[in-house]
Amino acid sequence: TGVILFGYIMVYPVLWMISSSFKQNDEVFSSYTLIPSHLDISAYIRGWKGVGGVTFGVFFKNSFFYSILATIGVVISSAFVAYGFARIRFFGKKLWFACMLITMMLPYQIVMIPQYILFFKLRWVNTFAPLIVPTFFGQAFFIFLMIQFIRSLPVELDESAKIDGCGRLRIFLHIIFPLLTPALITSVIFQFYWKWDDFLGPLLYLNRPDHYTVSLALRMFSDPTSTTDWSAMFAMGSLSLVPILLIFLFFQRYLVEGISTSGLKA
Repeated sequence: TGVILFGYIMVYPVLWMISSSFKQNDEVFSSYTLIPSHLDISAYIRGWKGVGGVTFGVFFKNSFFYSILATIGVVISSAFVAYGFARIRFFGKKLWFACMLITMMLPYQIVMIPQYILFFKLRWVNTFAPLIVPTFFGQAFFIFLMIQFIRSLPVELDESAKIDGCGRLRIFLHIIFPLLTPALITSVIFQFYWKWDDFLGPLLYLNRPDHYTVSLALRMFSDPTSTTDWSAMFAMGSLSLVPILLIFLFFQRYLVEGISTSGLKA
């Protein structure tokens, strides 16, 4: 009973948002019940029309474009770097590994201004390049996650492949990478979540409404100078939860396995 009550408390804000998306604006804050007096889907119609002449379909397309490419870039590049740290001996390995770990401890606000200046000089501002290109150089959290997983794999696999004449690249692509599936899917889930919900990055680099992601578009519904269409905002907010919910449902069985970084799947 206690677990059910605690779970209800945790989920209540989401349930309230979904419920409010079926209410009229004057009923959203006047009634806190989760059951609307009558179902009204007009908020979804108004919300999908978007803001500033741009439909919400464009915002969803931008979010998928940004999230998918950034996820692919991080997962592939982090896997390559993790394999190098876990299996290859090279000069300064411990130093570079320590530098990588230090980047995990730096708040984004510290590098935000230097990065913006760099991307501004490259003329990448108001494009998706500053948000996507850096992801193809790995991310410390996922590199560390994959390193731990690769270390759990027997070194004898690499040695057997070397005897058969495989080089480093073939060992990685044909042996290590397929066995990394739980860690890869865990990385995909986390990265997609983070990029889909990312607000600060698109806010810094995207200035045109037709480039906005869902997170920026939801903010545009709030207008302090006039009446805010709360029900339409909640309607689009409810729709924005669907992609990450589906990804979690499809891949949840890999999540614990990837985080635990134990076991060998053949």
